Amino acid sequence: MTDLSKIRNFSIVAHIDHGKSTLADRLIQETGTVKDRDMKAQLLDAMDIERERGITIKANTVRIDYKADDGQDYVLNLIDTPGHVDFAYEVSRSMRAVEGSLLVVDSTQGVEAQTLANVYQAIDADHEIVPVLNKIDLPASDCDRVAEQIEDVIGIDATGALQVSAKTGQGIRETLEAIVTQLPPPKGERDAPLKAMLVDSWYDSYLGVIVLVRIIDGVLKKGDRIRMMSNNSVHPVERIGVFRPQMEMIDELGPGEIGFLTASIKQVRDTRVGDTITTEKKGCEAALPGFKPSQPVVFCGLFPVDNAEFEDLRDAISKLSLNDASFSSEMETSAALGFGFRCGFLGLLHLEVIRDRLEREYDIDLITTAPSVIYQIYMRDGTVQELHNPADMPDLTFVDHIEEPRIKATILVPDEYLGDVLKLCQDRRGMQIDLTYAGSRAMVVYDLPLNEVVFDFYDRLKSVTKGYASFDYQMIGYREDHLVKMQVLVNDEPVDALSTMVHRDRAETRGRAMVEKLKDLIPRHMFKIPIQAAIGGKVIARETLSAMRKDVTAKCYGGDVSRKKKLLDKQKAGKKKMRQFGKVDIPQEAFISALKMDG
Repeated sequence: MTDLSKIRNFSIVAHIDHGKSTLADRLIQETGTVKDRDMKAQLLDAMDIERERGITIKANTVRIDYKADDGQDYVLNLIDTPGHVDFAYEVSRSMRAVEGSLLVVDSTQGVEAQTLANVYQAIDADHEIVPVLNKIDLPASDCDRVAEQIEDVIGIDATGALQVSAKTGQGIRETLEAIVTQLPPPKGERDAPLKAMLVDSWYDSYLGVIVLVRIIDGVLKKGDRIRMMSNNSVHPVERIGVFRPQMEMIDELGPGEIGFLTASIKQVRDTRVGDTITTEKKGCEAALPGFKPSQPVVFCGLFPVDNAEFEDLRDAISKLSLNDASFSSEMETSAALGFGFRCGFLGLLHLEVIRDRLEREYDIDLITTAPSVIYQIYMRDGTVQELHNPADMPDLTFVDHIEEPRIKATILVPDEYLGDVLKLCQDRRGMQIDLTYAGSRAMVVYDLPLNEVVFDFYDRLKSVTKGYASFDYQMIGYREDHLVKMQVLVNDEPVDALSTMVHRDRAETRGRAMVEKLKDLIPRHMFKIPIQAAIGGKVIARETLSAMRKDVTAKCYGGDVSRKKKLLDKQKAGKKKMRQFGKVDIPQEAFISALKMDG
């Protein structure tokens, strides 16, 4: 049993690449939690993709024992969180399980967009925040300027900010002391009925569902029968343990502690993140407020290249969704691509990560259709429909108007690239909300349509600012705009996989680019093929793929011209008939390349 005043629960928050996971490594190493021979870089990033891309995707937790300078023994529960905007949901969950945060800022780069987003989540959760300036071993480090920036932009007192180098280990001992002295201990009643918050859950093929919990009140013991308050299901607790980062079994978890339990739960669906866990008998009265469920923002179709792999894809998707609550999927069929799934993601990086995991962990070759967002369609009869796939657009005669999702984007950019960034946002139909300065960097706030950001906004932003801009966004709701469905016709047949929603003013340029690209991608046939982009019945762009033709007049040596003309007319009639009944084969590569438009 651990004394409440000797427990500290905290998370590490920062922008991407500011050194959260490396700092977590040093804290684990300094306290001897893991032996030096077992130590490796980014110890808490367990997935291959995390290690390869150098990013954290899942928030991970570890329990550290620390003997402070005052001779007391403390238990520190650390949660390492992702920095990327697509995984902000993981961050918000972790925040609710702890009382304080280490705010890590790179002392060479300063405050970035994601730093702001994550620190605001910590402030919302009433956290005590300790600023940490990292990377002081680099020659470009400027602690005074960055401390001033933290005070100006975020409004936190940074006079006593810790100066550390997570790489060399300088300042790590001071960080541990600051955690013990500056962060508050958790509150909780040991004698009260059990009240625990379900922070995360994932599937393990040996133990079933593993549930990460934070005990608020009461004690959780092995053999207890627990009840999930959202669905009233009851489970007997088999194992209780903590992560050091390896699993270590213990007999009980008291108030303020973070650990895991297994209770022969078969499906992750039964363990809703943010749920309250209590005992079956004499449970607590009221549930905890929980978290807002994550809302998918970007949708796209995933289809196997080989249709015979559809069942494998179905299995793979159901296993992945066990471990990732924010990923949703439903079946769909497409005339061009066969059977597949329509999947929802929190953003484009999330989409890439899921696609990589499916291809790598389950060995399936995938085709990904154009990402789209959810539109709200207001019908003339007063009903509202959600449109996930542009191919399902209802007849326009019944539609009153269409609304699209808008986001509030915060971009931090050095002064010299400001003009390019403003132009990029204007080109994407953005409306400027605010422009302020933090030192030599401009902070631009724009209201942008999500559909324009989904494609390649982030890549374009990085290229016009030579990689110096940082970007963060949040959803702000829906607004009406003049949107139309643009479809592509090949040989007068619509290709549903290439349908997209576009703004009316942009439709022509988008359509022209699409048909020009397809003209290069579709192989030539024996007859000529028209490739058209159309809105409703109106064609807005067209290219014609010329036919391969045989020289039928080769055998005529001289002679009357009418003989040649007769042969050519015969060929022309044959081509016309062929075009009527001929089928155009569009290769898979053409779909993939056409969907990577927008360059």
